[in-house]
Amino acid sequence: MKTPHNAFKRALAAGETQIGLFLGLCDPYCAEVVAGAGFDWLMIDAEHGPNDLRTVLAQLQALAAYPVKPVVRAVDHDPARIKQWLDIGVQTLLVPMVESGAEARALVRATRYPPAGIRGVGTALARAARWNGVDDYFERADAEMCLILQVESLAGLAALDDILAVEGVDAVFIGPSDLAASMGYLGKPGHPEVKTAVEGAIARIVASGKAAGVFASDPAMAQAYREFGASFVAVGVDALLLRNAAVALAGRFKGEVGKAGAGY
Repeated sequence: MKTPHNAFKRALAAGETQIGLFLGLCDPYCAEVVAGAGFDWLMIDAEHGPNDLRTVLAQLQALAAYPVKPVVRAVDHDPARIKQWLDIGVQTLLVPMVESGAEARALVRATRYPPAGIRGVGTALARAARWNGVDDYFERADAEMCLILQVESLAGLAALDDILAVEGVDAVFIGPSDLAASMGYLGKPGHPEVKTAVEGAIARIVASGKAAGVFASDPAMAQAYREFGASFVAVGVDALLLRNAAVALAGRFKGEVGKAGAGY
C-alpha cells in the first residue's frame, strides 16, 4: 500500500480553479450527499462548525469513496491537536487566524516529522499510515502535506509578505468576514474597502507564487476574486444550503416564513 497522493495540493500548484463548499453539519451522511454534487473540494470546518476529531474522521471516511478533495479547517494552532488531525488522515489542513511569519513557521513545523518539524510519530495507531500498512509513509508523508494558512485580520494583512515567505506554506486563504470585522465593518464582508483589501491580498499571494483562496458566496464577487487570481474559492455552506432551501419551500406553500440567509 502506498501513501495517497494529495490531488488538492497538486491542483493548487498547477493553478487549477477549484470550487468548494464548507461542511458544518458534522455528519458523514450529509457530507456524502454533497460529495457527488460536483464540487472540487469540501472543507470540514472544525473552527466554527461543532466538529470534533471523531466527526471529522467519519466524514473523511465517507468522502474517501468520491473524487472530491477533503480539506479540514483546524480549531486553532495547537500542535498536539494538529497531530491528531494528521494522524486520522488529514492531508490538507487549513489553519485560521494566522498573523505573523513566526506563527506560519510554527505551523509548518507542526505538520512535519523531524528533523523538519515536531510532529510526533505514532503510525501504529494512525489511519494516515493505515496502521503501519503504508510502505512508503515516512518517505512521502511530509511531501503530501498541504498547509493552507488563513489570513483574516489587519494584523495578518500587515504580516502577509512574511507569511508568504515561509517555506512549506502551500497557500493562503483570505477570510472576508473576519477581515471586515477587523476593519470596522462587522457583518459587511462585501463593503468596498473590504473588497479592495481582499483583492490586494490575493494579488500579493499570487505574485509570491503561492495559491490564493477566498470565501465568496456571491457569484459576482467570486468571479471578481477569481479574476484577481484566486484559484480556490469556497462558494457556500452546507447548513445555509439546507436552511435556504427549507425557507423557500415553506414560503412557497405558506407565504414568507423567514428570511433566507445569504452569507457566512
